[in-house]
Amino acid sequence: MPDIPGKGLIKGLGVTFGEMVKTLKPDSMGGGPATVDYPHVKEDPVPRARGVIALYEENCTACMLCSRECPDWCIYIEAHKYLAPPRREGGKPRQKNALDRFDIDFSLCMYCGICVEVCPFDALFWSPEYEYSEPRIAQLLHDKSRLAEWMETVPEFEPYEAGSEQKVKKVPG
Repeated sequence: MPDIPGKGLIKGLGVTFGEMVKTLKPDSMGGGPATVDYPHVKEDPVPRARGVIALYEENCTACMLCSRECPDWCIYIEAHKYLAPPRREGGKPRQKNALDRFDIDFSLCMYCGICVEVCPFDALFWSPEYEYSEPRIAQLLHDKSRLAEWMETVPEFEPYEAGSEQKVKKVPG
């Protein structure tokens, strides 16, 4: 039997029509729209959703690794060095970094997560918070205090599979 021209198109339109009819049915009959009436009705994001980047300032050593690896260059870090007391009596004073500025410009950020993955000190985390729009684009430059506020919304890590030998990660705080 020869192929009918446009057979695939007709089949695709049939699927589209069937889905359209499903959304026109009332909810009681298994239909209804798949969207929610946002902002009046809000869905809970999945537990490890990528919303906004949160900063745990105590873990940040100002190593600048996140800033260097960011493809958009939207992370701005400024720090100064200071001498910390020696760990043991008679030891030499240690040189440490103190974080002065840690800003992320979310108008430039593409939410790739490289900064979170590359941080060796677990100072950056994904928060499922997604409502942080601003009336002016310049206000999307968030400083370390604003980034630290989202640490409260970072969920605990899910446990690994049974028998896994990896160290269980914990969210600080």
